[in-house]
Amino acid sequence: MKDSSSVKSFTEARNIILEHASPLEAEPIALLSLVGRVLAEEITAPWDMPRWDNSEMDGFAVRASDCQLFSRLKVAGYIPAGAIAEGISVKPGTAVRIMTGAPVPEGCDAIVPIENTRVDEDAVIIQKLVRTGDYIRYCGSDISAEELMIPAGTTLRPVDINLLASFSRRTVQVYRRPEVAILSTGDELVAPGEAATSAQIIDSNAYSLAAAISEIGAIPKLLGIAQDNYESLREKIGQGLKADVLITSAGVSSGDRDLVREILEGAEVAQQFWKVAIKPAGPTAFGLNAGKPVFSLPGNPVSSMIGFEQLVRPALLKMMGHTRVLRPLIKATLKTALHNETTKTRFLRVKVEKTSAGLLAESAGDQNTGILSTMIRANGIAVLSAEQTEILAGEEVDIQLLNPINS
Repeated sequence: MKDSSSVKSFTEARNIILEHASPLEAEPIALLSLVGRVLAEEITAPWDMPRWDNSEMDGFAVRASDCQLFSRLKVAGYIPAGAIAEGISVKPGTAVRIMTGAPVPEGCDAIVPIENTRVDEDAVIIQKLVRTGDYIRYCGSDISAEELMIPAGTTLRPVDINLLASFSRRTVQVYRRPEVAILSTGDELVAPGEAATSAQIIDSNAYSLAAAISEIGAIPKLLGIAQDNYESLREKIGQGLKADVLITSAGVSSGDRDLVREILEGAEVAQQFWKVAIKPAGPTAFGLNAGKPVFSLPGNPVSSMIGFEQLVRPALLKMMGHTRVLRPLIKATLKTALHNETTKTRFLRVKVEKTSAGLLAESAGDQNTGILSTMIRANGIAVLSAEQTEILAGEEVDIQLLNPINS
């Protein structure tokens, strides 16, 4: 078994995780369920778009050489949208009434919008100068046949769905979403809605983790609460290992009753590391079971959420085919100093605001990992490296934005 006794730096731990996270297999998904999914195939144009020369406007198909100001042209036909122009042509001195999207008839080299004309019985009078090519959408002018339109790895947007539908695609191949099993551990836990004694704790971590998993498009599966005994843990962990990813919450420190590590080893989970030099979420572990990622997060709610954000979220995004899996770091100026009393990478909850002078950040409150209200007030995480002991007011700090900034 790989030696996992040493504490990994933040960068080392994240790199190990991402090295073992690979995109899942592709699956065919229908158009209405594609937004936010990652494309697993290249989409090339099966035909030119437009597929034929057609009119941009309701108006008249003409020969530009016939159209001087106040020219009078005999209306010699009509082509509605969806019709075929076969057998209809624009002869010298004539015009053909045409609707938006209708195919341009033979002999036509311009469209005159109806608002630039005046109709007089069976003739049309031109009231604005006409140039060759006006208001004609030529075949292939938008997209050429065989042109690469959507590369593999694209996160699909509504505009991409429009294009796919335009090419008559009903399904496309996208990377499968991972099922992520969530297991809470501890005799002290009770589920929300159950009566709790003064010595018991309501299990909130499972629900915040499930929400975070759903937010990025993966599929959470709640396993419930495992008691602090071998039988309960073995059963629940065995269930969790059937999913694509297993996350356990609590039971990963050095306490006498912290059995999770032992049960995971017995279930053939190969430990990659057991601690990370970060605060909060230092006692975060990572292992592999037949190539499947297994994360063990601390039980403290803030530590659990920070651990997920920094170490689990990027892996799940990579498994879904995303190539940009890390939140970008942006710069903000500190209103008040931030301190790192540790020799670890520190994640501090901050409030970020947009001002005329740029982005300003300040602590969201008490940084104790037991204070959930600070996490609620925060819209960003300040990242202090292990070497940074203090960043003074007026200096810049690296920020990960969790939520949009209210301007």
